[in-house]
Amino acid sequence: MSSNRAIRVAATSARLLTGAVVAAACAVGMVVAITAPWPTLAREPAQAEVTPQPGDTVLVCNGDFRALGRDSSNPLQMESAASARFIADGSAGSPDVTPLSPSDLPGSGELRRLSSEVEGDTAPLIGAAESTTLDAEDLAGFAAAPCRAATSESWLVGGTVAIGSEDLIVLTNPGSVPSTVTLSVYGTVRGTSTSIVPAGGQLAIPLSSIASGSEAPVVKVSTDGAPVRAVLQSSLTQTLDPIGIDLQDSVAAPQQHPVIPGVQLFPDESDDSAAAILRLLSPGADTTAHVTVREVGQSRVASSFDVELAADAPTQVGLSELEPGLYTVSVDADSGVLAGVRVQDGVAPGNDFAWVLPAPEIADEVLVAVPAGPAATLYLANDGESDVTVALEPTAGGEAQQITVPAGSSASAQIDARAVYALNPSGPVHAAVAMAAKGALAAWPVWPGAAAQQSIVVYP
Repeated sequence: MSSNRAIRVAATSARLLTGAVVAAACAVGMVVAITAPWPTLAREPAQAEVTPQPGDTVLVCNGDFRALGRDSSNPLQMESAASARFIADGSAGSPDVTPLSPSDLPGSGELRRLSSEVEGDTAPLIGAAESTTLDAEDLAGFAAAPCRAATSESWLVGGTVAIGSEDLIVLTNPGSVPSTVTLSVYGTVRGTSTSIVPAGGQLAIPLSSIASGSEAPVVKVSTDGAPVRAVLQSSLTQTLDPIGIDLQDSVAAPQQHPVIPGVQLFPDESDDSAAAILRLLSPGADTTAHVTVREVGQSRVASSFDVELAADAPTQVGLSELEPGLYTVSVDADSGVLAGVRVQDGVAPGNDFAWVLPAPEIADEVLVAVPAGPAATLYLANDGESDVTVALEPTAGGEAQQITVPAGSSASAQIDARAVYALNPSGPVHAAVAMAAKGALAAWPVWPGAAAQQSIVVYP
């Protein structure tokens, strides 16, 4: 082989080897490029956190307690069984009272809409409540409920269509436009119903008309148009004897950690497993609810158990194995659940019952109204890690109280009926009011101020 040819062969081999190396490097580079993060061109959207200006505070009360079926010739006709006793006060003075019209209840007493105008950047507070005492042939017992703001969505937990029960869904529209209300029933039988509540009006719907066949119905209340206030009015008759009435407030939404303070369990002389029950519902998802029961004033656990919840199926658990006393019931679940505890002091004439509902967390000052009725108690639960001090002072003047609620525990304080209190906690707490005497039970959560505003993120 000549030297020139040898040089050409060597040069060709070198080029081939170089090409192979470059090709291999390109292949490796492609693999690395595919697996490695690619550069992106991104821009965070413009946003701003804004706290809306507070508006006027508007609450609406429930009005007269209704009787159904007193006229045998017209069993669906409703009439007033009793007008409510009323009390109210506000941080900016007595609120303005505007009468509303329950068009389906002729001749009823006053149905009140309460309002207080905003002052600068401060939302005025209003505390108001009503109570009713009945002792008639068909209705007997004590019922009380706070006046509250109307909402676009709420839930009624404690309904029943059992024999002897008469439950009414009372819808009040304090707005200036009509509201189309959809009632969605969760229970053994599912169903929906739509009604129109006129502006400034009230409408009552028998629960049995939309939830027939459901053993433990829970009702979701949704509105299109003006928000409404939803209340469940209940009465119970055994044979021909009335044994209790109740006004049950609506719950705003399912929660992962509902806390129910002020559950009073009574001696069960009748061996009735329904004397004290916990009702639970997990809308839209299967979940496990872990229930913890503690005595008021104690951090130790009196009872704990798990309840398997199928999606959209209300479940009831008896609490009658607990000793008579005062308790706080807490529920923990992976998804939002609805909860309520039904208590009763007996199943004979002269007895009463009440539903006790979860109390939302309160971190700022609120006004708590206590209407006329039996002895009243304020219950406070603290599920935080630090003690909380609650200042409690009558708005009309009088002795103030300082209540310490230990971390992971609860406390109670006696309060007066026919009074309004300013409640100001040093940290988050759950609060409820209960009124109790022989044959007279009522309980309701203390709600945050209706006009309180939360910051929202705005994207231009």
